[in-house]
Amino acid sequence: MNSAKTAKTATTPTTLKTPLHEVHLQLGASFTDFAGWSMPVRYSSELVEHKAVREAAGQFDLSHMGEIELSGPQAAQALDYALVGKLSAVKAGRARYTMMCEESGGVLDDLVVYRPEQDRFLVVANAGNATVVAQRLRERASGFDAHVDDRSEATALIAVQGPHSPAIVAAATGADLSGLKYYASMPARVGEHEVLLARTGYTGEDGFEVFADAGEAVSVWQSLAAAGEPHGLLPCGLACRDTLRLEAGMPLYGNELGTELTPMHAGLGRVVKFDKPGDFVGRAALEKAPEPDRVLVGLRGEGRRAPRHGYRVLHGERAVGEVTSGALSPTLGYPIAMAYVEGEFAEPGTELGADIRGRTQPVTVVAMPFYKRPTT
Repeated sequence: MNSAKTAKTATTPTTLKTPLHEVHLQLGASFTDFAGWSMPVRYSSELVEHKAVREAAGQFDLSHMGEIELSGPQAAQALDYALVGKLSAVKAGRARYTMMCEESGGVLDDLVVYRPEQDRFLVVANAGNATVVAQRLRERASGFDAHVDDRSEATALIAVQGPHSPAIVAAATGADLSGLKYYASMPARVGEHEVLLARTGYTGEDGFEVFADAGEAVSVWQSLAAAGEPHGLLPCGLACRDTLRLEAGMPLYGNELGTELTPMHAGLGRVVKFDKPGDFVGRAALEKAPEPDRVLVGLRGEGRRAPRHGYRVLHGERAVGEVTSGALSPTLGYPIAMAYVEGEFAEPGTELGADIRGRTQPVTVVAMPFYKRPTT
């Protein structure tokens, strides 16, 4: 990729545009402010877009995400110290889901880290946390022979998700995808443009994420869109992305994750690797942390009214938890939610209630994910 830095420019002191903003305008998108970015929330209907991802394919602009590169002989050791995962164990060409924690053990951000080359890593951060993640990585890597380069402004990120995504991406890149496993990446070309192609996503479907130079984003988007037209590919906004990730049981920072919560609260203690050599930020606090007083669970509701973020979860008349995310599932046809509840009420099958605008609606604790894509 080249180093064009014309992509992410401020339109007001508080609103940023991705390099694909004009494309979204031409496609008739409705916009919302998300983490300081003007982002397409939908193009037609979130239900139509949600269905397209589950049955065909959807195309997303994720250029608001942060991309921070670490390179050098000790880049792996720097990340082992900076993050809770064992990134030195990730093979070149693979990726891993991990987290950055504070000294207290609270989650600063959840991340996907790619290792395109032996001595080069790409850390992908949530939009609202990208600046903080880059700053903390610089601080935590200062004692290592590693260079930290915030590539967010120079990088566009486009996702193609859904059962038809392999055919679409193969047509657009000419790449043989048969050996590209889930959570793996490879260099590829879309037209004349060099990209990093990763088999990752946030929808519960098979899919790909394409990292491109920001100055080439429009051309890459249009090439993918043209390749997807025979396969039912639709542009998709943040609204359906949220219901897709909820059905797949994937946490959202600011809802299921935050600095007041450890990975263990969210049932993600497996990402914390205490067996790696040396210290890491948050190790002492996480090793001594007691059993969480509240845990993340899935809830299945009845009828058509879904419990939403901030609604109380009840056992009888007593509040025993709070909903973090909820919606009427477009795929399943019934209300679903994630919630933090007291540990004694976390067993699947437990019957509880949700306070939905003053009325208690029955909900049942269920295992997540709510939806799993069909296997062939």
